[in-house]
Amino acid sequence: MTLTPGSTQSAPVPTPTPVHWKLVVDCADPHAQAGFWGAALAYTVEDHSALVERLLGIGAVPDELTVEVDGRRAWRDLAAVRHPGDPYEEESGTGLGRRLLFQRVPEQKAGKNRLHLDLHPGPDLRTPEVERLTELGARVLREVQEMGGEWVVMADPEGNEFCVH
Repeated sequence: MTLTPGSTQSAPVPTPTPVHWKLVVDCADPHAQAGFWGAALAYTVEDHSALVERLLGIGAVPDELTVEVDGRRAWRDLAAVRHPGDPYEEESGTGLGRRLLFQRVPEQKAGKNRLHLDLHPGPDLRTPEVERLTELGARVLREVQEMGGEWVVMADPEGNEFCVH
């Protein structure tokens, strides 16, 4: 590149690194939601008990921030599920890939979700999947048939909408 007097050379723009993310869901009961979504997606409910016990042991967190869930210490206001094939941090039990985090909030859900999950078991598996999810505690809100396809709009046990295609 030839520079003329008074011109400047701009640095090349670096290619962005993919951003790690998780989907956070506000809820009333994070452990119940993690149980539902873990079963619904065949995801692993994260076990943070080693981290919780370690932090309790050194006095870094008070006991009132924890609860006992399935015989293990857990965060009172947080629970998560992760894809079973994705990596996770063994020391904390925290997933490092596809993950849903449920956090307790004081207010109830109000209005329609602005973000939702679409589940794709396949057209031949839609009906049995809807039945399975209903048995887990979801409910059918409506069935949709449009030019672009068919799906079932459902709600999880706390009323968060999702679709089964």
